[in-house]
Amino acid sequence: MDDKSIINYAENGALFYARKIIQGSNYKKVIAFGCSGTDEKKILIRPIFVSPHSYKILKFVKNFSDFTAENIQQYHFEKVLGKKPLEQVELEDIISRSKKLNEDLRNYGQLRDTEKPLVVSGILLALKDDNFSTEKLSDEKKSDGLKIWSSISNTLDNFEVEPEVKKSRLLDQFDFIKNRPYLSQLNELLAKSSLRYFAEYIDSNVITAIVNNSPEDVLGRFYSEFIRYSGGDGQSLGIVLTPRHIAELFCDLAQLKPTDKVFDPCCGTATFLIAAKNKMLQLAKNDEEKISIKKNQLHGIELRDDMFSIATTNMILRGDGKSNLLCEDFLNIPAEKIQEKNFTVGFMNPPYSQSKNKSTSHLSELKFISHLLDSLGENARCVVIVPQSAMVGKTSDDKNEKRYILENHTLEGVITLNPQTFYKVGTNPVIAVFTAHKPHDKEKIVKFVDFKNDGYEVFPHLGLLPTEKADDRKKYLLQCWHEGLTAPTSFIIRTQIKFDDEWLHSFYYFNEEIPADKDFEKTMADYLTFEFNMIVHGRGYLFEDEKKNSPLTENNLSLENKNWKEFLLRDLFDFESGNQTNMTTLTEGKIPLVSAKNSNNGYKNFVSTNGKKIFNGHFIGLNNNGDGGAGIAYYQPVDVLLDNHVTALYSKIDLSKETLLKSMRSVLSDACAILSRESANPSELSIMA
Repeated sequence: MDDKSIINYAENGALFYARKIIQGSNYKKVIAFGCSGTDEKKILIRPIFVSPHSYKILKFVKNFSDFTAENIQQYHFEKVLGKKPLEQVELEDIISRSKKLNEDLRNYGQLRDTEKPLVVSGILLALKDDNFSTEKLSDEKKSDGLKIWSSISNTLDNFEVEPEVKKSRLLDQFDFIKNRPYLSQLNELLAKSSLRYFAEYIDSNVITAIVNNSPEDVLGRFYSEFIRYSGGDGQSLGIVLTPRHIAELFCDLAQLKPTDKVFDPCCGTATFLIAAKNKMLQLAKNDEEKISIKKNQLHGIELRDDMFSIATTNMILRGDGKSNLLCEDFLNIPAEKIQEKNFTVGFMNPPYSQSKNKSTSHLSELKFISHLLDSLGENARCVVIVPQSAMVGKTSDDKNEKRYILENHTLEGVITLNPQTFYKVGTNPVIAVFTAHKPHDKEKIVKFVDFKNDGYEVFPHLGLLPTEKADDRKKYLLQCWHEGLTAPTSFIIRTQIKFDDEWLHSFYYFNEEIPADKDFEKTMADYLTFEFNMIVHGRGYLFEDEKKNSPLTENNLSLENKNWKEFLLRDLFDFESGNQTNMTTLTEGKIPLVSAKNSNNGYKNFVSTNGKKIFNGHFIGLNNNGDGGAGIAYYQPVDVLLDNHVTALYSKIDLSKETLLKSMRSVLSDACAILSRESANPSELSIMA
């Protein structure tokens, strides 16, 4: 390496000086940094791991947070040594064990899917009884099932599960363990009873992860995996497991303190309460605060008996000195009664899609939010995760509920999450943050964040896991949220709101940036992929009568030397709103039904017309809201039916297919959210073209 290279190139210089440090000191492993750039936004930081005989150039980082005393060991383990992240290793281990346990419970226990996690929970509770031991099973005095059930009862007594009626209801969930003789009988293949085999496996392979306070909701993960292996996704049972990183984000958004009193009215397997407890214990200053947190400051309600049993088990096994969980219907408890407990923080992931019509409108997500806000103490912080549709307010009941919320409480902001957050469930979620019992000031500035790029990706056979970007993305979000960090409007918008707005980033966002060539190229690629997919699946007839246009080439894609100016949409397009609202009247057929989906060109299914209006092909469809595709535009080449969440734009002049495709991504997708405003006239919208 020559002197010129050292002077002119930051990375070479960093490597040179790292080697000098190794040669002249006792340090034999050095991480050096090559840094260049003129300001914070443009700076490049390249870590280089250097040892006496080699070096490894690592990926760029945005800052030095990975190299603090708390984080550098994990960075070295994952990035330098190339080992799997500890979170991924832990998850793989849990999934592997849950798969084996699921198979064993099925093969040796003949248990229903909802009973499997109860057997696991019951045995875990029995193992907490000092008088219980797996070695005492399989004698002739009592059945194994009765011994386990009796130890469950002892554990509930020791952990102050009260009143007695509550304990009795909880024990009822485990009755089948003692009442099914074949679970306690000798299994010749195992040379012991099925229950003893399960108890020995759980004692050796499961309880340690829970008792050691793993941040992962292990029991909740088992529940989810049992349902998945049974061939479902849990939705039919009302199970939507909140991912651990979302539960931890709730704690950060609420800025939990060790003195807080946390309430989750739809606690499921207690994921939020576990995350809250871990966070508060980290912040606790002394043992007295820690004891109080465990015994008095974590409260929950769960409607389902089986989920309530698992949540109670979770809290007991994690050292909760007293069970503060109730098995009741949250919506049937008067808010005034709950408010007497003066909860300072509310977390909730309510049941989804329970409001189907007028008779069930009282079960909407917004009703749950209102009731939680009414139930909290004065100025309590409230964080909820719900589908995007809950923030839209499509029905008159929803609009009235949103009006009520603003008249009595304050909306602090809404964060649009990664569409894969609830992997395989098919829900596009948002986090909404409120302050209770503080009427919303009409001048208040509310935050709306597009956090779909959160640094988490789906890994085969594992689900959603963090990438190396996840920590930086979360830190950036929290800086914008709590510290007012300035960020592009594509990430965060700060604005005043009305009750009949759609409380979503996509509603308030308008992209004023001139598009790049790569935006058009992606649009073309998306469309051609869709067209190819239709053809290989026997739908080639859709494109037989399509207009023949010039081929899509680099020459006619280029944006160089183009003049850009502002147009009104009414100068370019005629508007026709989709009108299909009653899907149940449609039968299977050959014409596409287009809805506001976020994939497959908006195709929901193929139907017969049944006298419905047909929209002639060669137009742009704008998704106003619904089905997770709000703010997306598609080119529709063939005749279709449109539902009422989509608006058709027909060009007033003869435009080619590729020109419409260009227009779609460059100018119209950013107008979609505005089109859904009742007060907005789409023809008055202006665009850059």
